Amino acid sequence: MKSAANDAEVLRLIRSVLREGAPVVIDGVGAFFLNANGDVGFQPEPRPRVFIAYASEDEEPAGRLYRALRRHGFSAWRDQEKLLPGQNWPRAIERAIERSDFFIACLSKNSIIKRGYFQSELRYAIDLARRVPVGEIFVIPAHLDKCRMPATIGDETHYVDLFSDWERGIAKVVRAMHREAHRRQQQLELV
Repeated sequence: MKSAANDAEVLRLIRSVLREGAPVVIDGVGAFFLNANGDVGFQPEPRPRVFIAYASEDEEPAGRLYRALRRHGFSAWRDQEKLLPGQNWPRAIERAIERSDFFIACLSKNSIIKRGYFQSELRYAIDLARRVPVGEIFVIPAHLDKCRMPATIGDETHYVDLFSDWERGIAKVVRAMHREAHRRQQQLELV
């Protein structure tokens, strides 16, 4: 019963502020506003979209990364969870990369030597990264094991090791993406 009373009080406070003409913005959640009919509306804050690229041999750690990012509030994309039966999967993957705010390349002894779709996805993301403003984070290399960094990204991009301390590595990735998403949002507000 106390929860219902608390919910009613929160709603009363939100309506009070909204009647004064200002939206109620809750960072990381979204914004409440009064619509044209005078009813309370809600616009959720878009969650940053993250594409996870990995070799099929690395499915287990890629799935673990997917779940960790979702727990931290990101809209993660991984083929095993997002591709639908009958979908043109090469085009669906390209579109998912294009729409992503971040691209995490899961680098391992498997992925760096294997020919196939991981290499194609990585090249496509690197090409897209050339179109974003200098200094903006897009491609995030993540080591799943002790492997060499591909020269195409290693010369200019810092990486994170997930294999030595998974939780610490995830925290670094999450912090980098939250900071970049916040920086991008601030830039949009200045325009």
